[in-house]
Amino acid sequence: MRWVMRGASDCLSMPLSVGNNSCMNRPNFLNFKVDHMTLLVQPEMYNVSYVIFRTIFGCAPEHMLYEKRKEWVSGEGDRSLTFAMQVGEGEDVKPEFNNTMIAVVQPSEPKNMRSHVRDMLNSHSAAAHWQHIALRTPDLLAFHQHAQDRGVNFITPVLRDESEDVIQVFTGEWYHPGAPASGMFFEFLQRNPSEELMQKLAERNRESWFNDKTFLGLYGEKESEYQSGKVKPFIDEELFQILAKLVKDKMVWEIDEKIIQAAEAAMLKYGKARKNAA
Repeated sequence: MRWVMRGASDCLSMPLSVGNNSCMNRPNFLNFKVDHMTLLVQPEMYNVSYVIFRTIFGCAPEHMLYEKRKEWVSGEGDRSLTFAMQVGEGEDVKPEFNNTMIAVVQPSEPKNMRSHVRDMLNSHSAAAHWQHIALRTPDLLAFHQHAQDRGVNFITPVLRDESEDVIQVFTGEWYHPGAPASGMFFEFLQRNPSEELMQKLAERNRESWFNDKTFLGLYGEKESEYQSGKVKPFIDEELFQILAKLVKDKMVWEIDEKIIQAAEAAMLKYGKARKNAA
């Protein structure tokens, strides 16, 4: 495999204008920023998703931007249609960190060769499918520990990509027990890590220092998962069932702080038991 990098760093300090022919020629109305992302989930995952955003993503009640309801059948009461959680805010002082990127991937293998990308698309009868959401944090190792302590599954160790000066890690897929793998997972990353952090990473996890590019490493990991038929979930089935039981028969607005605290305690207990068993 050949990895070709084309950077836009030389253009970062230049305005986006039609007259700037040497770099990315586009007017300001084509300078897009991600406003929001929409995640569709089955009802079995809806309340558990709320719990995960409250615990793993650290969202407080005031971070719920909205929650909308509708009574579909007269007399049966409202049902929650959607909620939106704020998972971050503000712009970075470094202009290169304010880029909005969309990566496009195709199944480039010959048609007679197995491809997890082709499997994902075909299983959804789709010409296109959003695969993962990449969220940047200023302290990836702290978040990684926070998430592992609460039972989150990662399919890779924390990886270093020297070509982009970034460290990153990828979670299991977002789906519930009994459902097929969704093809959707999260990437968490930190850009421009310090030398001190790199040393800490090297001491913590030797696996992170491999020579492959992280995209190709991830690609190979997903390929192995789909060929084996064992796709790792975001959280284990056992932990999912524990959380689902806590929020069973609740409307999302009825999930109070007592339930969230019980859920996080259960997650920490599960994470600790799994660590001790490893």
